[in-house]
Amino acid sequence: MTDVLAEELLAAMGLVRRHLRRSVGRPFPLSVLTDAQAELVRTVRRNPGISVAEAAAELGLAANTVSTLVSQLTERGLLRRTQDATDRRIARLTLTDPARQQVEAWRDRRTALVTAAIDDLAPADQAALRAALPVLAVLAERLHPEELERV
Repeated sequence: MTDVLAEELLAAMGLVRRHLRRSVGRPFPLSVLTDAQAELVRTVRRNPGISVAEAAAELGLAANTVSTLVSQLTERGLLRRTQDATDRRIARLTLTDPARQQVEAWRDRRTALVTAAIDDLAPADQAALRAALPVLAVLAERLHPEELERV
């Protein structure tokens, strides 16, 4: 029974992502990136000033892999790498202004589309969706690579 639930959840999430991608597309700077590069850009957008090591832990990647991605994205003018003010060994990451503006405009279009779709739901369905969010957050945490290593 649980495997059916897992399949249905993955199908629903995939359908939501595909419809969003078809309706909104990817932001210009991300459209030419690999999935790993795009995920790093999204991580830095959500966490300006994140270190390379912190980004690697969040993405479940080796620090040297993230460092390579940072170099590639810096060369493309999407990321800015600066030294930490208190520990010069640590690199802090932020998006460049053009990249941030484009990614945020894309995020705003996606949010507006999802908001309109949620507004069209019946109040009971909106409440069910709201109630499911904490469970989805727990599920996401259990699927984090570090959690999977413990299993």
